[in-house]
Amino acid sequence: MADNARDSNDLEKRRTDEAALSARLRRLGDRLGHQRPDEPSETGRGPPVADASGYARGFRLSSELVGGVLLGAGIGWAFDRVLGISPWGLIVFLLLGFVAGVMTVMRTAGVAPPYPPPHAGEGREAGVPPESK
Repeated sequence: MADNARDSNDLEKRRTDEAALSARLRRLGDRLGHQRPDEPSETGRGPPVADASGYARGFRLSSELVGGVLLGAGIGWAFDRVLGISPWGLIVFLLLGFVAGVMTVMRTAGVAPPYPPPHAGEGREAGVPPESK
């Protein structure tokens, strides 16, 4: 019998807590609506639409990486066939192709500076623009 009384008290307490929480949430929503009336609500927005240029950029970067690896593997395989040093040519040029692909992706993404650096080889001090001498 004591358990039934305790369960009913817990149920009543839970209901009052939910009611109080709902009231607070409603008041907060009203205050936010008054502070920012010009912004559309979250419910009016549809799913985010991906930009086609983002897909194109991702496809370009991934194809540059894959192209570098495949080119390195092809050169390594050719060296192995011609020189008979299998599998060392493939291993070395596969790794070099991977490094070249990663560097190309970094340059294309703007993380690494372009190659060759501007003003390289001009004057005695390579890499220093002529007007700063």
